Amino acid sequence: MSANRLIYLPLGGAGEIGMNCYVYGYGPAGKERFILVDLGVTFPDMDSSPGVDLILPDISWLEARRDRLEAIFITHAHEDHIGALGHLWPKLNVPVYARRFTATLGKLKLEEHGHSPAAIHIVGARPETVEAGPFRVQFVPVSHSIPESAALVIDTPAGRVVHSGDFKLDPSPVVGEGWDDARFTEIAAERPVKALMCDSTNVFSLHAGRSESTIREPIRDLIKGHGGLVVATTFASNVARLKTLAEAARAADRTVCLMGRAMKRMVSVAQETGVLTDFPRTVSPEDAVDVPRGNLMLIVTGSQGERRAATAQLSRGKYLGMELKKGDLFLFSSKTIPGNEREVLKIVNNFSEMGVDVMDDNGGKYHVSGHANRPDLEHVHRLLLPDMLIPMHGEHRHLREHARIATEGGIVSDIVTNGMMVDLTGDAPKVVDYVETGRMYLDGSVLIGALDGVVRDRIRMALNGHAMVTVILDDDNETLGDAWVELRGLPERGRGGSVLVDVLEGELNSFLNGAAPKLLRDDDKLDEALRRVVRQVAMEEIGKKPEVTIVVSRLMAE
Repeated sequence: MSANRLIYLPLGGAGEIGMNCYVYGYGPAGKERFILVDLGVTFPDMDSSPGVDLILPDISWLEARRDRLEAIFITHAHEDHIGALGHLWPKLNVPVYARRFTATLGKLKLEEHGHSPAAIHIVGARPETVEAGPFRVQFVPVSHSIPESAALVIDTPAGRVVHSGDFKLDPSPVVGEGWDDARFTEIAAERPVKALMCDSTNVFSLHAGRSESTIREPIRDLIKGHGGLVVATTFASNVARLKTLAEAARAADRTVCLMGRAMKRMVSVAQETGVLTDFPRTVSPEDAVDVPRGNLMLIVTGSQGERRAATAQLSRGKYLGMELKKGDLFLFSSKTIPGNEREVLKIVNNFSEMGVDVMDDNGGKYHVSGHANRPDLEHVHRLLLPDMLIPMHGEHRHLREHARIATEGGIVSDIVTNGMMVDLTGDAPKVVDYVETGRMYLDGSVLIGALDGVVRDRIRMALNGHAMVTVILDDDNETLGDAWVELRGLPERGRGGSVLVDVLEGELNSFLNGAAPKLLRDDDKLDEALRRVVRQVAMEEIGKKPEVTIVVSRLMAE
């Protein structure tokens, strides 16, 4: 019988920030039992995934082995860790374990997709333990920018693994549990840590991280010192920040109005699960219009420039009866995620044209990160003293830098990216297989594969435009009338000022009139020839080769 091995396989989140999805396995090679940690999404952009709603990990490899999958464990309720649960859980159909706040949001996701919420099981913090096949898993409270985040202690016959999840060293995070060194000292003393899978997001930030509590006074002073309407935006999941903003409003004798479905849901779930207490009273947007502007504060969604969120709507004019005016204040109590700068800047400029004063995070004065910076990561390395460290949750440059720091600190480390299966059983991680990984797209209400061609064709049409050519032939392969062309996304006139449609139709009809009967009888060859004519003429006239659709209709005699 083959020797048992402990394997680690990221399907998302390793070599990118977002779409977290990590497989652990234990058993004989090819017969391991698995657990899955997190099932998250990432978000599309118009350049690489136009029209797409969400991007999800491709779990085909795991789905093909789901009879060996024991359970799914969710570390916390950020979308890049739980957002794919409602879409992909039916493909795996195993128990899901999470802490109360995360589990409550997970149940809502399953219900929204028509699945039973009974699949999700609420688990208490360590020492409560979940047994899943050869794995014994504990949830260890950590501080982050969403309540009840957890690292996982994963015990196996081959050793103890600590999966950090997202975390920061914040002993007083305003809402939720603070970071406690003693928890991790105890974990390392109880049983040596064979491997630490560690958050790498802020590895390039060289100063120690700051507590959420350090921004309470600056935000309070900013709001108290303003006379008009005050609006603030942050991540809807950052319940601690929502409380900080709402308490600052209350201190300035302002009524609070929450705008945005996600934000209202987060506050509601946090209150329902006991995570959030003493949150100031809020009013609905309908009632907010009757509150004097100097006594009102809106806390709204859309800190990343999302087009349909409240921030973008307000920047375009009136929204739910509210409208910003000259002298009002808009606060971005958030950091712009790379890739979202353009959309956020549009909003800032829109507000500027209205005469609204816009404040951003101001070098950290009004925002702190939810991730550990380099000195904090090194501190955790020293607390746990793992035999090996594998960086995760970061782009390749983050993983490489984190591995370098760990190695310089005397810890065996290696870069493991999506699709690399590593054996952790020995003294160092050893690559034993490469699994084909990728992504799936939620396009409207349908899941499509990244290689299906849908998004590729959409990008091509966006870049080059589209031409549709229609030709009608009779049963003697004679053309009935001229070919006609319809264009989308292309200029009306070509080089020299000629109407592009006229030029294309003229060239197509000349070609058809001189085409051999054999060509006209072969639909595939005719399609290819007409496509070539359109692309060649378009290139000559406008310097582009459009996407082309050919429709050949054949009318048969009765």
